[in-house]
Amino acid sequence: MYGIICEGHFDAAHFLADYHGTCENLHGHRWRVEATLAVPELKGSGDERAMVMDFSEAKRLVAEACAELDHTFLYEEGTLAEATVAALEGEGFSLTALPFRTTAENLARHIFQRLRAKGLPVARVEVDETPHNRAFYEG
Repeated sequence: MYGIICEGHFDAAHFLADYHGTCENLHGHRWRVEATLAVPELKGSGDERAMVMDFSEAKRLVAEACAELDHTFLYEEGTLAEATVAALEGEGFSLTALPFRTTAENLARHIFQRLRAKGLPVARVEVDETPHNRAFYEG
């Protein structure tokens, strides 16, 4: 198996509903994303001969996936009152409702699925919530 690893990041706020600890409060992170792309054989011809894929293309696609989550308030659908969402939108805040609890584990799976949908041979996505805490999802 051959692989390359591309890194991206995004800054976003979130909170954990139904959690009894400090993370139940709105807070933010600089989320670091590391995507591992893997193939059984390197490409045999063309510009990408002897490569998994071009690093610049992989980096661009990872950056796009991160940009979708950058500088927004990530929240699980149904965890905020409609009036709260309307008030925040009325103030011009960027909100991203997601169909899952916004844990690092679920964000790793979400990014993995976004990269897979773009055709990348993604094998694993790691998401660092802090410099010392990391979650991953493998396909």
